[in-house]
Formats: sequence, structure tokens, C-alpha cells
Amino acid sequence: MLSPLPASVVSRLAPTPSGFLHLGNAVNFTLTWLLVRQAGGTLHLRIDDLDRARVRPQYLENIFRTIDWLGLDYDFGPTGPDDFEQNYSQRHYLSDYAAGLQVVSAANPAMVYACRCSRTELARTSLDGIYPGTCRDNQVENDAAEVAWRVRVPEEALVCFEDLWQGPVQVALDRELGDFVIRKKDGWPAYQLASIIDDVRLGVTLIVRGLDLLPSTAAQLWLAQYLPGMEAFRRVQFGHHTLVSGADGAKLSKSTQASSQRGVMAEAGGPVVVYRVVAQLLGLPVAAASSLASLQAALGTARNA
Repeated sequence: MLSPLPASVVSRLAPTPSGFLHLGNAVNFTLTWLLVRQAGGTLHLRIDDLDRARVRPQYLENIFRTIDWLGLDYDFGPTGPDDFEQNYSQRHYLSDYAAGLQVVSAANPAMVYACRCSRTELARTSLDGIYPGTCRDNQVENDAAEVAWRVRVPEEALVCFEDLWQGPVQVALDRELGDFVIRKKDGWPAYQLASIIDDVRLGVTLIVRGLDLLPSTAAQLWLAQYLPGMEAFRRVQFGHHTLVSGADGAKLSKSTQASSQRGVMAEAGGPVVVYRVVAQLLGLPVAAASSLASLQAALGTARNA
């Protein structure tokens, strides 16, 4: 059962337009929406489009269509693809991310270092997907091209927090993720840093994620302590739910979809498939999955019982 929600709830849906949204995305959206609405909170639509090489117009449009298909609404955010590009794209906040990068690297020069490793090199030298820190002696050069910036995660770095679903959580960041990227080789900010800045800008107090993102949450909580003005992020309440698997038992992700797949709307047949998974995750009766309204009513009854 979920722990009590924060007194003032502000949350967000944060998809990336890098593929058609799958069942796992839809479940996460619906869970977030239900918790925010049950708490009388505020919901933002925050689309993460920093990975411009993978952004496609059809993927961006699919985000809005999927939200509408699920019957969800949100209080703040773009009304459609054109509004997003003109007013909400992360490209409009590049100066904020750049300022954060400069502050971290200037205040902690021994912590931030340049990494020139290619993906092939990383795959060859990393252990279980964790970066081994082979470039740790490199100094950051602000004008260097094709150089990523990584942060040096101390040995035995332990991040602890109370999770809505999982209870007390401890993540050994050096073993689970290792030295992670805060600026990509193309000079654009990486996800871990940009996500913190975006969430603080929106006043987010609740983030609902899948269990696979526990290391990312730990990385962001750890990094936030080195970002002036980002102290509020360390007070965010997190809820990490179990993952939705495909027919083969593998975790669903946009990157593993076949080219012919068109996302959850094309495969599920109707949003009730999503509602059933949500009801199961929330421990609600199967009958509650008949509609979004039934889910909302059942959650309210369960929370007040």
C-alpha cells in the first residue's frame, strides 16, 4: 500500500518524444494522474526533448494523442506539438542548464572531469553497465568539442530516502550507476542535471517512476546538493512502482520497440488494458478497472478506509 502523500502535491508527466509511448508509459501516466487528482494537486506536462537527434514529429504528436486516449488532463503545459515547440521545449531553458553546469564545475573542479570514451569503449571496459572512471584524470575544458562531462561519484556513496511504494530505500550510487554524465559530447546538458532544474522550476513535490529509475533518482538527489537553489529537489517525495513487462518478460521501452509497432494505442485495443494494470499496482479490485472514473473512486475509497 502507498504511504501518505505530501500535503501539497505538484507532479508532472515527463515523456520523451523518442518513440511511440508503450504500455509502461501509459501506466505511469495514469498512476501519476490518479495520485495527483486524489490529493487535489497540480499536474504539469513536461516533455523532455534534449535528445534532439531522436525527436520525431510523429512521436511528439503521439504524446498528446495518448494522454487524450487515456482520458487524462493536466493543469499546465503545451496544448499540442506547435505550442510545445514554440513555448515549452527544453531548448528555451538552455541558459538555465548551462548556468547549472558552470556552477557545478567551478565550485567542484575535482568532481567534474572530461570523458572522451565512445560507447564502444565504454561497453568494452565497463562492468555491468557501470562506468569504470578511466578518464578521471582529465580536466574539463569548457570549449572542448566531443567531450562529455562526468561527475566523480565517491566510493561507498549511499543515497537514502523514503519511497511511497518501496518504503526505506538505500542506493549505493557508485555501484549502481558510477560516474554519470551531466553534459553530453554535443555540449547539451544530460538528463540527470536537466531533470533536477526542470522539476525545481515547476515546483514539483511528487515524482512517480518505474523501479528501473531508482539509480537515476539517487543520482539526482546526490547531484542536487551541489546545485545552488536546487535544495527543494531533495524534499521531493518519490514513488517507484514495479515495471510493466512485455509478452517475453522483458521490460518495455521505446528503444526496444520494433519499427512496425505504433505504441500502446495501436496494441492495447482500449485504455481499459492500462487501467487493469494500474488497479493491480494499486491493490484495487479488478472491477475498478472498468473506467478511469471507477479507478479514481476506488482509490479514494481505499485511501479513506
